[in-house]
Amino acid sequence: MADQGAMAADRFFDLRWQRGARDLIGPLTRLYGTAHDIPALMARVRAVLSAHAARRPDDLRALDLVRDVDPDWFLSQDQVGYVLYADRFAGRLADLPAHVGYLRDLGVTYVHLMPCLRPRPGPSDGGYAVMDYGAIDPRLGTMEDFEALTRALRAAGMDTCIDMVLNHTAREHAWAEAARAGDPFHQRFYHIFDDDRLPREHERTLVEIFPDQAPGNFTFDPDLGKWVWTTFNDYQWDLNWSNPEVLLAILDAMLTLANRGVTVFRLDAVAFMWKRLGTTCQNLPEVHDIIQALTQATRVAAPAVIHKSEAIVAPRDLVPYLGTGRHAGRVANLAYHNSLMVQFWASLAARDTRLMTHVLKTHFPEGFRRACFATYIRCHDDIGWAITPEDTARFPPMTDWGHRDFLADFYNGSFPGSFARGADFQASAVTGDRRTNGSFASLAGLESATTPEEEGLAIARILLGHGLIASFGGIPLLYMGDEFGLLNDHSYLEDPDRAGDGRWMHRPAMDWAAVRTIPQGRTRAARIHAGTRAILAARKATPQLASHVPTRILDPGHPRLFVVERLAEDRVVTCLFNFSEEPQAISPWSLRLDPARRYADRLTGAPLRLEDGAVTLPAYGQIWLMPG
Repeated sequence: MADQGAMAADRFFDLRWQRGARDLIGPLTRLYGTAHDIPALMARVRAVLSAHAARRPDDLRALDLVRDVDPDWFLSQDQVGYVLYADRFAGRLADLPAHVGYLRDLGVTYVHLMPCLRPRPGPSDGGYAVMDYGAIDPRLGTMEDFEALTRALRAAGMDTCIDMVLNHTAREHAWAEAARAGDPFHQRFYHIFDDDRLPREHERTLVEIFPDQAPGNFTFDPDLGKWVWTTFNDYQWDLNWSNPEVLLAILDAMLTLANRGVTVFRLDAVAFMWKRLGTTCQNLPEVHDIIQALTQATRVAAPAVIHKSEAIVAPRDLVPYLGTGRHAGRVANLAYHNSLMVQFWASLAARDTRLMTHVLKTHFPEGFRRACFATYIRCHDDIGWAITPEDTARFPPMTDWGHRDFLADFYNGSFPGSFARGADFQASAVTGDRRTNGSFASLAGLESATTPEEEGLAIARILLGHGLIASFGGIPLLYMGDEFGLLNDHSYLEDPDRAGDGRWMHRPAMDWAAVRTIPQGRTRAARIHAGTRAILAARKATPQLASHVPTRILDPGHPRLFVVERLAEDRVVTCLFNFSEEPQAISPWSLRLDPARRYADRLTGAPLRLEDGAVTLPAYGQIWLMPG
């Protein structure tokens, strides 16, 4: 029987390789064909995949079969993501399984563990300076703890997502250590320069990511006596993806982790992976070839695994990360909808949805092939106010720089009448741009609320955001604590390893004491949690909200309302959101509702009742209308 099982596994691998090779040959040829033997490279890729497929654990191999039959499984309306720092959520990895029931009750189907691979000691950019892709941060536990956690999550019907940092490694990574020791093979893993002539030429078109803490994009390394490309920090060395050895090494590391139980890889900093003189070295075409190669290769050895691109870029650059043209259906399965997040906050501050409607209607398709967005309102990172002059020009006297300045002031709390309590981050002396830190609840007004009315409005804003990401199309991602309103945490200033990074303000530790008050049903935490849970339950009960269903932005001519149509084959669900603290009314014909049909709200189950012939939403209200 064992021999028969091995023969079947080999046969499955051969079939998957035949399928995958068709989608690998193109990107590998475009990336490496001018300098390398592509048939030989394909053979090496196949050998890596075969070795890992042979070591695939039985339960993961069974999951591979299920997802090979249904490769669009992640597009289901059942999917809900939850993002957490293991230590701030539970303590150590071994402590996390005890809280799986809490996540299951909320409706979570995949858990994103924020950086948990072994980082360099000391400052590590929040864990994104990885020292060893094959080891767990010892402060969190061991690889055995990690594997036990992934098994516990799978048993509860949840996927495990981790960060795979692709643009760079820590200076202390074994590859970088070998490079610093003079090994020419590993020196070619990085962008290393004998002098600063080329770095200075590159700097003319590059953008500084952290101008305050890490100005410039290159660092002189005294051990090497040479210059190294370091986009983010001097201890993060950019990998040289023009060298196929990097592709092979990263693929080997990813598949090792896949066999440990990872089923979703968040591909970090992908926009920066390819370098070309005279460009910003962001979003170059070769980036999508690299992602396609990694995605399709992984699908051969571990088809249960999907990939999420972390590309926080302008709308015109974001869409290709989910596959367009020759990459359609072949690159990452998920990408963050950064524009939806930015426009939510911009509309909330302005009480005006016109820019949001224009941007989301103009710049994004109604759907993708075998891919969807990961929708979110807040995350572990700052908010960059991606407002372009091309978009604001449609709404004079609005300007891009003026609107960005307004939003930064509004969300740091300095704008008169602002309900938000955030903080500026990485202010640029050159452009004047400022990014914003702050937890969801604090930015939405819960921290500043001093009366029951203000608290009620803040809670309504939070639930408005949760309802938007649950119904828009894609997998909604909740950042830990947002489901019950965790506020900013300023204690990070007391930690020397974190004090220099203001983003730790909106990475508070999980408040389990507040969670224990939720069953009582009287606290604001209980109100937010109950509302969030109801929204997610309504999503799961509505197949018309699945991510394969097209999303169309409707412009009803109402500056306070944002309207989305979910174009299911049987029925259209029309989702309305009021972005102001005043009730708003709109005529049914503006929403293209069929007067011959009866509608009900999927959130409450209540039939639609018109007031004076209009659909009316309360302050920060929302309604998901579906015909019977």
